[in-house]
Amino acid sequence: MNFKDWDKDTKPRYLVVNADEGEPGTCKDREIMRKDPHKLIEGCLVSGRAMNATAAYIYIRGEFYEEATVLQKAINEAYAAGLIGKNACGSGYDFDVYIHRGMGAYICGEETALIESIEGKAGKPRLKPPFPAAVGLFGCPSTVTNVETVAVAPTICRRGGKWFAGFGRERNQGTKLFCISGHVNNPCTVEEEMSIPLRELIDRHCGGVRGGWDNLLAVIPGGSSTPVLPKHICDDQMMDFDALKDSQSGLGTAAVIVMDKSTDIVRAISRLSAFYRHESCGQCTPCREGSKWTLQMMERFERGQAREREIDMLQELTKQVEGHTICALGEAFAWPIQGLIRHFRPELEARIRQNAQANGGKEVFAGGWAPNTRQEGKLIAPGQ
Repeated sequence: MNFKDWDKDTKPRYLVVNADEGEPGTCKDREIMRKDPHKLIEGCLVSGRAMNATAAYIYIRGEFYEEATVLQKAINEAYAAGLIGKNACGSGYDFDVYIHRGMGAYICGEETALIESIEGKAGKPRLKPPFPAAVGLFGCPSTVTNVETVAVAPTICRRGGKWFAGFGRERNQGTKLFCISGHVNNPCTVEEEMSIPLRELIDRHCGGVRGGWDNLLAVIPGGSSTPVLPKHICDDQMMDFDALKDSQSGLGTAAVIVMDKSTDIVRAISRLSAFYRHESCGQCTPCREGSKWTLQMMERFERGQAREREIDMLQELTKQVEGHTICALGEAFAWPIQGLIRHFRPELEARIRQNAQANGGKEVFAGGWAPNTRQEGKLIAPGQ
């Protein structure tokens, strides 16, 4: 609550917990709800009391059926024990916890789209301001936060903020849940301190990269929306906000996706482009049209049916989308492509040259046309 005269507002306040975990590679919130749901409920009670909220709404991804069942059972147990509900914990404070199941839309992970979905509307982001802290769920002041943040609150209260700040380096204190997947020997979700070296994180908890560290091609350090990092950067990369920002990437959801040298990096990023194209709500023109065009271009790069100058064209297109959308989905589909061009441009160029050699050494025109395709019976439809 940080809007003007918030303490004088008499409307009810709500805590909204974002458990709509749809970012590819991310599974930390799912583990909390599946393995330790009472930690989340306790965190809701602590956070709700701090902001004097009357209820918490946990918005859970529709595909998380088992997790929703486990969480609802834990909520029922908490009600039966008098920990939540009327006179919660015998404190005279009334606090309810509700589960709202989504339908699997990635866009509902955005805080205002999530609020719209709970209210029964189409899950599309709102223009801000007003921010949810002033006009949120049902028009009341609301705080939207994620499962990991809420679940760690009771531990910080018990052990103290100084203890929590003792992990990591300056400006990057605390612990973080890292979801490590891809070409590692033992994929896992693990809580580690911030600023841990990436190589140490993978070697200590995952048994190393499949085939050894030298077999590493690249790592996506913070979920699919963060730019990819090649091996030579990963060698000395620390896992925190500032270090990854300096490497032109980001910590994001701390979902570490490891790719070894067997990976077709162009195809991998093209697949992510397809995901974001499918999940765009279509409300903003730069996102609606930009995600469509980037996907079409990435599919042609994947096949090598493009021209080298289109690499710069694709880079310019992603830059035009940044900062021109209501929510961050525009950046989400632009950044992985920018990371690919920044670090793997030679791979794109080599693929274009290989396709040209396979078609008589002629450069392909935009849309897949080559100068002699008609004569050679190799006519390619535009866009293929």
